[in-house]
Amino acid sequence: MKLGLLTAPFEDSDLMDVASWAGSNGFSAFEVACWPASGGEKRRYAGTSHIDVDGLTSSQGSEIMGVLADHGIEISGLGYYPNPLHADADHRDEVVGHLKKVITAAGVMGVKVVNTFIGGDRALNVDENWSRAVEIFTPIVAHARDNSVTLAFENCPMIFSYDEWPGGHNIAYSPKIWRRVFEQWGDDVGMNFDPSHLIWQMIDQTRFIKEFGPQMAHVHAKDVMIDRDGLYENGIMSTGMGWQIPRLCGLGDVDWSDFFSGLYRTGYDGPVIIEHEDRLFEGTDEKVKRGFLLARDVLAPYIK
Repeated sequence: MKLGLLTAPFEDSDLMDVASWAGSNGFSAFEVACWPASGGEKRRYAGTSHIDVDGLTSSQGSEIMGVLADHGIEISGLGYYPNPLHADADHRDEVVGHLKKVITAAGVMGVKVVNTFIGGDRALNVDENWSRAVEIFTPIVAHARDNSVTLAFENCPMIFSYDEWPGGHNIAYSPKIWRRVFEQWGDDVGMNFDPSHLIWQMIDQTRFIKEFGPQMAHVHAKDVMIDRDGLYENGIMSTGMGWQIPRLCGLGDVDWSDFFSGLYRTGYDGPVIIEHEDRLFEGTDEKVKRGFLLARDVLAPYIK
């Protein structure tokens, strides 16, 4: 295994500056944030562009990989997390177009994984969204296969605010849907597994890793804290809002011993990428770095 980080919180920093700091502080892998360089989506923890994938050449890709390697960093995957099932068709076309560019760039660079969301229209039910997903993603999956890239979907429901309520912006959150995903596209796709999203859904982590571990192409390390007062106040019908609090590893309710035990048992030996969404450790680069270092110290004893 290799311990790394998702570069998204360093939106105002050059990738190589982040690599210099990370390499000297015990990290050995990056999931590189690849939103459009021209700007666009600016929700929290989105919009960072550390590699301009539009028209990326093999020589440019090799240079990026080489400089990162000089800092002891390899790329675990390229990350772009839009909503390809958005209600607005023009928006869907825009983000799907960029996702294909990210996949092409990964192929050019020799990066084997692109992480993203299936997405979801919050006003549609899961079955209606699934029909749209099959139509939209079948050619995208084929594009990834043609570029020797595994498209890895994250298991986040994407429901953190009322503009995402009640159905969320990503339907690939439950075992029921994940079975559909792998029945539809088989080994051409994988899971980007984040344990935090199981906690507040009351989905058993041990059982989930046992069932889907062989399909995990990439792993995120993020914690979540259940605010019991918030849960009491809002109830489960609020779908997590007001009581699911993203935290750095070790500061929430994820059982990290069980997490790593399950990964090792299932044969996962790939990157473990820390995802930083903890409001207590943001606002300045120094706070963000402190958060990553805290998470590093919690996870490092499990990674050999």
